[in-house]
Amino acid sequence: MTIKSLRTAALVGAAALTAGGASAAAAVTMSTTSQDQAHFALVRSTASLNAGCLVNATARVKIKNHGPVEVMTIDASGLPKNTEFDVFVNQLPNAPFGLSWYQGDLETNSDGDAHGKFVGRFSIETFTVAPGTGAAPVVHDQPIKDADSNPATAPVHQYHIGVWFNSPVDAAAAGCANVVTPFNGDHNAGPQALSTRQFPDLNGPLAQIKP
Repeated sequence: MTIKSLRTAALVGAAALTAGGASAAAAVTMSTTSQDQAHFALVRSTASLNAGCLVNATARVKIKNHGPVEVMTIDASGLPKNTEFDVFVNQLPNAPFGLSWYQGDLETNSDGDAHGKFVGRFSIETFTVAPGTGAAPVVHDQPIKDADSNPATAPVHQYHIGVWFNSPVDAAAAGCANVVTPFNGDHNAGPQALSTRQFPDLNGPLAQIKP
């Protein structure tokens, strides 16, 4: 498969995963077969736990290094049916999340299952840097306005994965909080649904991949 075709691959499918009890406890364990691939879970986010929602939700992430890029696949189940979610790479698994990078979308089918494939840098080399401050385009001014310039920062590594409701209305329908967050392309997303909060803040699972 070419890199171009990998970039355009995003399919909805089924994930044969179980939730709750010993299965959920086992799912948080990191499993790597080598430094160029990793398998780990996404778990209910702190926001989902606080709201008591998404009690059956679970997901598995697989990352494989392909030299100049990594390919990350996410298979989820137990989510609300026919619902859109947004995937981010985050500096921190919980609020305030730190620097975050929008990867793309997950959309569940009529069974609440989803499959997504993403191509990028998902490894120990994933970072953001801004040697200085410069002008930035303001594309959106509602409900959350874009910044018109960036803050200068030394390299900041981002090793966590988070998944957000694309809509606060969908979140409320699922029993989660009806809040607006900037975690989609229009900056009008709902709360975080899944995350890698089971890993330490400074040692997220992407750091296991060493190209």
